[in-house]
Amino acid sequence: MDITTQQTTAPPTAPGPAAPADKRAARGATRPGDRIFLGLSRGSGIFVLVLMAAIAAFLTYRASIAIGKNEANFFTSFEWNPSGVPPEFGIAVLVFGTVVSSVIAMVIAVPVSVGIALFITHYAPRRLGGLIGYVVDLLAAVPSIVYGLWGVLVLVPHMGGLYSWLDEYLGWTGIFAWEGGPARSLLTVGILLALMILPIITNVSREVFRQVPRMHEEAALALGATRWEVIRMSVLPFGRSGVISASMLGLGRALGETMAVAMVLSPSFDIGASLLDPGGGTFAQNIASKFNEATVMGQDALIASGMVLFVITLLVNGAARLIIARRKEYSGANA
Repeated sequence: MDITTQQTTAPPTAPGPAAPADKRAARGATRPGDRIFLGLSRGSGIFVLVLMAAIAAFLTYRASIAIGKNEANFFTSFEWNPSGVPPEFGIAVLVFGTVVSSVIAMVIAVPVSVGIALFITHYAPRRLGGLIGYVVDLLAAVPSIVYGLWGVLVLVPHMGGLYSWLDEYLGWTGIFAWEGGPARSLLTVGILLALMILPIITNVSREVFRQVPRMHEEAALALGATRWEVIRMSVLPFGRSGVISASMLGLGRALGETMAVAMVLSPSFDIGASLLDPGGGTFAQNIASKFNEATVMGQDALIASGMVLFVITLLVNGAARLIIARRKEYSGANA
């Protein structure tokens, strides 16, 4: 009787334990250093939110006290007399002055800043571009009080020629009518603010333009584009979001600038029909000039105006984020 033996093949061996590299990676997620860094990062984010909420709560509480005792319309009144009996104050002049001076500053500063940034990154020789960039960085380090002194002693006395020209050719509009007198108006403040925010917008825009992929520019040149067409089709679309962010940073400083505006602007709680009329006011300038001499009620009224400036700043930043989010796919950042 033949007996045949059957040979069975051994089953495949089970996979061994994880490689040492995998074990190290698994342990890396729970290392003490990573846990500490995660806790510090999370705590920093929570601290910012708590700080913003605390500021908003403080401003709301003090503002509610002042507005509750105010006998005038807080948003439309042209009077500021919180120490009177009864107290009457409003922010119409402050809103107008803050918005108008900031808009003038942005209209002047943004095109000039973008032009300087493009010249440094795409036109100027390396040495000249580095020198101009260094000068712009120095302008960003100048204190506000120095800008205010320069505005009072140099800018205001030499604005007469520009005011006369505007009155001669554009005075018929009423916006640029000038009846003489010192040039301590919202237009002068807007020009001074433009000089102050120009370094911020220029520096951020310059760094954004330097991040443009080189292949985009080379491809445009290979297709026969001129230098301006390369900038228009490759550089500006890629840096649009960065320029918007830089502009919002500059606008934030223009909205909250205090000392320079207080030194240049003529103290007058009134709204003139012309941008060349002396007088007007901004939120920051009004708070800085009246806080030390204000009574408790006056301080609450100033805090109420500060709350409005706080809300305006939040709205501006939120609008900037929405603009950047909507234009992200066209900016070239994902290329």
